[in-house]
Amino acid sequence: MAGLGAASPAGPARAAAAGIYRRGNGADPETLDPHRTSTVAEATILLDLYEGLTCYGPGGVLVPGAAARWTTSPDGLTWTFALRPDGRWSNGDPVVAEDFSFGLRRMLDPATGAKYATVLAPIRNAERVNAGALPLDALGVHAPDARTVVIELERPTPYLLELMTRQASTPVHRPSLARHGDAFTRPGNLVSNGAYLLKDVSPNDRITAVRNPHFHAAATVAIPQVEYLPTPDLAAAVRRFAAGEIDSLDDLPADQIVSLRRRFGDAVTLHQGLGVLALMVFLRRAPLSDVRVRRALSLAIDREFLAEAVWGETMLPAYSFTPAGLDNALPPPEMPGRDLSPLEREDRAVALLREAGFGPGGTPLTAEIRYNTTDNNRNTMVAIADMWRALDVAVSLVNTDAKTHFAYLRDGGRFDLARMSWIADYADPQNFLFLVESGNTGFNSGRYANPDYDGLMRDAARETDLERRAGLLHRAEAIFLDDLPWIPLLHYRHKGLVAKRLKGTAPNLRGVSPTRWLSLMP
Repeated sequence: MAGLGAASPAGPARAAAAGIYRRGNGADPETLDPHRTSTVAEATILLDLYEGLTCYGPGGVLVPGAAARWTTSPDGLTWTFALRPDGRWSNGDPVVAEDFSFGLRRMLDPATGAKYATVLAPIRNAERVNAGALPLDALGVHAPDARTVVIELERPTPYLLELMTRQASTPVHRPSLARHGDAFTRPGNLVSNGAYLLKDVSPNDRITAVRNPHFHAAATVAIPQVEYLPTPDLAAAVRRFAAGEIDSLDDLPADQIVSLRRRFGDAVTLHQGLGVLALMVFLRRAPLSDVRVRRALSLAIDREFLAEAVWGETMLPAYSFTPAGLDNALPPPEMPGRDLSPLEREDRAVALLREAGFGPGGTPLTAEIRYNTTDNNRNTMVAIADMWRALDVAVSLVNTDAKTHFAYLRDGGRFDLARMSWIADYADPQNFLFLVESGNTGFNSGRYANPDYDGLMRDAARETDLERRAGLLHRAEAIFLDDLPWIPLLHYRHKGLVAKRLKGTAPNLRGVSPTRWLSLMP
């Protein structure tokens, strides 16, 4: 394989960027207001500009951030965070507890219009405050003194520490917001408390941030300047990487992975992420209301072929709903048939369909698959339709744009099977399994309702012992895999390119790599 050095020669582009990290970042942010953002590209920038009570350390692990330590009440409902005494805003002002209380109230204020306010639902009264049913001061967040933040919860939430890393939980420099209003995010106006401060915004070109001299760990921040470059055209971004104009990319063209590996060797990174691709099943009408039919269809899917041939190894075969490696979790259970050969799976699928009155030699089964249009989605559904042909299943495909597809599901449209994907907000099995609780009208479009499943999810939500909670969620997923309200197909992988001169990146489920922990070779 060609080494990276052969593809990324030293030259003017390298020399000009000494001490500057050029970070490919998907797209221009719509906003740098941390409470109004909704994209990964925005989150990447905000992880550098702001520091939450907790933050992501090297390799995506959770470490103390603006809070030096914390305690939890025995019932798991009250968390008390002690701020570090040397926390400073980028203008030198001290970071105080009310900055966090104010930020959380602002995130949940209906007037803010935060797209991801629901991620803070575990905080006491958060949903009612966000709906306008309670005043902002009813939110379960308090600052009893300048260095103490108290958060009261509706239910035990072991993943609260990860929620505190997110931009939804970002503090706000209140004098800047009061002085500048919505313009507080502009260069020169934005006062932040993270490792970097905003220097310049050049739309469609780059956003520049420089090391924050007032950051409490500024002496350990190795890279003095980072430029976030929009890379909507991935093929063009790869060419810029090869020319030494970009040091890292956080996405790659899926159909070029094999050639990129030949060209760049181990500069190509592929590792498991926090996402699942599945076929959601509408369970309220025959024949897919029969679990034997769902199991047969699942058994006949060659997930290895989908992952390797259709998705170019940018996805992993999914034999569970949740990916492996989540926090506070047991290894996920796997659906029946995982240990069978493809021919044995097909034989078992045929037998199940015959039991249900369908299949070769019986009544033909028809099924419609709806999906949102992309090349990979189309190729996936065509491949599945071909796999099911061996079961004498006639498949029709209906494709629409993503907005129409997801609106159709959300608004109660009828279907047989529909493409569904989910990228988790935090690395906990609850953030996958909650999707099919019977009361989740936003995502459970297939109308799954299993009292045993719902009961285990309720028990897990009340459980403070992490081992018992993990066992409850494991049992819930086992029920899910037995019922198959969604048929898992693939788990997502993070894919990217990292130049040899960039040091400190490490694969992790969350796909995060804050610039604070990175360095550049001379």
